[in-house]
Amino acid sequence: MFHEFFEGLSFTATNSTCPAFVDGENICDTYLKVPFYFAMRQNLFDSVPDNILALIAPVVAYWTMAVFFHCLDKSGWSWLDKYRIHESAEVTSRNRATLSEVLWAVVVQHTIQTLLGYYWLSEPPHISPSRCMMEMEAVGNTLVRLVRWAAGPEAGMLLGAEITHWLYWWGIPAAQLLFALFFVDTWQYFLHRCMHSNKFLYKQFHSVHHRLYIPYAFGALYNHPLEGFVLDSLGAVLAETIANLSVRQTIFLFAFSTMKTVDDHCGYSLPFDPFQMFSGNNANYHDIHHQVIGIKSNFSQPFFIHWDAILGTRMTRKDIEERKRKVKTT
Repeated sequence: MFHEFFEGLSFTATNSTCPAFVDGENICDTYLKVPFYFAMRQNLFDSVPDNILALIAPVVAYWTMAVFFHCLDKSGWSWLDKYRIHESAEVTSRNRATLSEVLWAVVVQHTIQTLLGYYWLSEPPHISPSRCMMEMEAVGNTLVRLVRWAAGPEAGMLLGAEITHWLYWWGIPAAQLLFALFFVDTWQYFLHRCMHSNKFLYKQFHSVHHRLYIPYAFGALYNHPLEGFVLDSLGAVLAETIANLSVRQTIFLFAFSTMKTVDDHCGYSLPFDPFQMFSGNNANYHDIHHQVIGIKSNFSQPFFIHWDAILGTRMTRKDIEERKRKVKTT
């Protein structure tokens, strides 16, 4: 499945007659059990190549999520009031960008990111059971070499086929995706913090995003075009390349990161929202960054908060209340 990861690895021929996982120099992994999440066909949709779907997915994800939260904003449902981070009226009274300005900026960013992705992403390799088997053999070979390096040349391989299967279908792809998420967070934290530390960068570029004092879903991608290109689009394609993701992993990464970013700006603290349960970096956390008191804090986005915690830039609602109490007592 993860064909790019295995490019350049050596393969050995499968010997289906050997009684164990390792027989001399041969790796015997004679079954192919495809997990539920994988479709053994060249493209997920017959009429759309997977590399084009990787460009479409984040755009569809953005508009679907943003329109959903916009409908909540306009619904007038009173039960939602207790989940709103700010009163609805504050969106129009405190924000310094109109909805039309926000939407136009989003269209520009989507155009730029689509063009970048079109020239960046390559055609995926041919998908077939035989190729998957060959790649699993490469994993098996590497596994055997590592075990024999650690335990000696005569070391056996109990459950070798099962371990190889798990590594190929679950372990390696999960590690690749986690690394990609970590890379995106690292890229965005340090660039984001730099834009707040450098007066020129903030005034010329990042201040555009902070015209929204009260974040809302459509504003998730309201940026200066150059910031949107460097911070969001370039960071995502670099993560895809360095993590060596397959095109289907790339579809997931692009769509998931977009949905997470929209959710972080949605304006609701929802206990049943899966994106807000994913980590402490959620709408409530990012909202603090958009307020005057927290503008030098909570730079982490969009997935985790480890860089804020490690580098001392994390601020919570409890911290804000403590600061307010200190001001009252002085």
